[in-house]
Amino acid sequence: MIAFIEKRLKAMPYAFSKCSPLRMASRLGLLVVLIFILTVPALAITMANDPHGFDHLTWGVPLIDIPELTVTRSNSHTIDYQFRDRPPVYADIPVESVHLSTVDDQFARVTIRYSGAKAHAQVLQFLERSYGKIERLPGQMMRGLNQQYTWRGPDTEISLTYEANRDRGFIFIESRNLAPRFQDRMSDTAE
Repeated sequence: MIAFIEKRLKAMPYAFSKCSPLRMASRLGLLVVLIFILTVPALAITMANDPHGFDHLTWGVPLIDIPELTVTRSNSHTIDYQFRDRPPVYADIPVESVHLSTVDDQFARVTIRYSGAKAHAQVLQFLERSYGKIERLPGQMMRGLNQQYTWRGPDTEISLTYEANRDRGFIFIESRNLAPRFQDRMSDTAE
C-alpha cells in the first residue's frame, strides 16, 4: 500500500506545492462561494399596498406642467424636479431632499435623502406600516453598518438603504416599468 502511495506522489510532483493545480482549484472554488454569499441581494418584501406613484402623481405622467415643481437638473433623456415652495418631507418626516425624476418625459422615480438614526427609525416604521412588515428571522442582523430593505409591488418598488457609519439614508421609489429606462438611456448616451 505504501509503495502505491509513493508511486502516485512521484507521478504528481506538484500536488502539494503552493502553485499546484489542486490548490489553485480549491482556492478558486472558495473564492466563488465567498463571492456568491456576499452578493446575494437583500430579500424583497411583497408590497401590501402599491401606491402606483408618489404623493398625488401616478407613474408615467409628465411633470413639466406642474406648477409646484421646479427643474433641478436636466439632460437629453431625464429631468429631475423638486417641490418649489415646501420643505422636503416624506410621510411628515423632515428629510434632506426629495427629487422626482422623469425619463423621456414620464414620471418614473423619487429619490429621498435623509440623515439621522431618528429619521431612519421613523421612515422604516412608516414603510413597514404602509407596505408590509419586514420578516425578522432568528439570527438576522437588523442593525448593521448598511441596512437594505425592498418592498416590491406590481407597479412600484421601494428600496431603503441606510448607512449607519455615515448616519444617512436613501429611499428610492420607482416605477417597475419605467425605472429600467434610466439605465438604458444612460448607456445609450454615455452620460
